[in-house]
Amino acid sequence: MISAEHDKLKRGAARLSVCSNSILVVAKLVVGLLSGSVSIMSEAVHSAIDLVAAGIAWYSVRISGKPADDDHHFGHGKIENVAGTVEAVLIFGAAFYIIWEAVHKLRTGVVEVEKLGLGAAVMACSAIINYLVSRHLLNVAVETDSVALEADALHLRTDVYTSIGVLGGLIAIKLTGVTLLDPLIAIAVALMIIKAAWDLTKSAFFHILDVKLPDDEEAQIHDVMMNYNGRFIEYHKLRTRKSGHIRHIDMHLVVPKQMTVEDGHSLSHQIMADIGIRLPHSIILVHIEPCPGGCPECAAQCPKTSPIG
Repeated sequence: MISAEHDKLKRGAARLSVCSNSILVVAKLVVGLLSGSVSIMSEAVHSAIDLVAAGIAWYSVRISGKPADDDHHFGHGKIENVAGTVEAVLIFGAAFYIIWEAVHKLRTGVVEVEKLGLGAAVMACSAIINYLVSRHLLNVAVETDSVALEADALHLRTDVYTSIGVLGGLIAIKLTGVTLLDPLIAIAVALMIIKAAWDLTKSAFFHILDVKLPDDEEAQIHDVMMNYNGRFIEYHKLRTRKSGHIRHIDMHLVVPKQMTVEDGHSLSHQIMADIGIRLPHSIILVHIEPCPGGCPECAAQCPKTSPIG
């Protein structure tokens, strides 16, 4: 279960994201309307979606920290995966809207972009603020293993790249006077947003389907089991999945039939403790099975059924 300290840290990071995005949405929207730049307006839309996503992340980290109850026996961790998936859908929608607006501008004619200096200043400030906030969110996400905060951090990191792209475009327009660059940059921004949305979908949505833990994490489990080689016959039916920041791991452990219940219980708890050290926030279940006997492995184990220290 997530500690109260981690819960507080996650909520604080989510609130910071909401506040920073609120400021940037207003700033970009005002400058976009004043300048008539579709690329700045596309960034305003992007930040508005980020604001909604930040709100969803803030709500989800509040709910995910609740303990298991009568209606949710496995806790509330999957709300973070649901939040990440919703955020991905919102980002896809924003990207397609930006492309639609940019294509409309190309068809109807591009108006003169004004107040380029103000627009460039807003884009530069946006890139700096979002970089600092996204770095903080990502650090907290790694420390607390939060899918929702990781999704929010990826959103903002994408906003950094797109803001830099728009900034470069505004400078190019200033130097060349080619206003056609404005909608073309907006389309490029939208394509980058689509790529980020797809990456987020892969990391958030598929865990709802109870996919197994990553190969490197399952390798940690196998390494632990190797350390106990010789104290059991075999293990099988290893199943893993993740719900928010919580990992669920279960397996069947075959032990010599002469092993006492107490010894089997002690062995399983040692294994669970070692896996928990390697993979924090894990709920582990080990089902003990007696070997039917008659196999060389069991025969070799039978003399070794003294109490486990």
